[in-house]
Amino acid sequence: MSQPRVFIQTQDFDLQTEIAALRGQDARVGAVCSFIGTVRDRNDGSAVASMELEHYPGMTEKAIESMIDEAHRRFDILGARVIHRVGLLQPLDQIMMVAVVSAHRGESFQACEFLMDYLKTQAPFWKKEDTPQGARWVDARVTDDKAAQRWGLASDNSAVR
Repeated sequence: MSQPRVFIQTQDFDLQTEIAALRGQDARVGAVCSFIGTVRDRNDGSAVASMELEHYPGMTEKAIESMIDEAHRRFDILGARVIHRVGLLQPLDQIMMVAVVSAHRGESFQACEFLMDYLKTQAPFWKKEDTPQGARWVDARVTDDKAAQRWGLASDNSAVR
């Protein structure tokens, strides 16, 4: 039975534990690439005291699973794991992780960047930021035409896979 690859959760995570679970005892793994995103204290020029993230359960996981499948088609990787937190988060909190394993570093780096660009531009998350001007709900996806074009992703956020 294969391991789960996508985790949407409120609790924090430990990178070392997650990497160990992804690698398992697979002696083919020669490269591990990971990225951790953290909550910043500023966004769009405003101070951010906290943020609350929401998603559509089931839909969000399915969209990310689909992109991991696409990463497997595009790159010679052995596995990938994505964790994204939801709920109330504070500056400095870990918010998400992408980890990829492969036989060689190049494929891991590329697949990790591909998945990060997808998460930033396409994944269905919404956030409410607590700012000095008051709370504001914003679509957590960021239109990044260059990142989207690099991978052939929709750049206007209209296509959620």
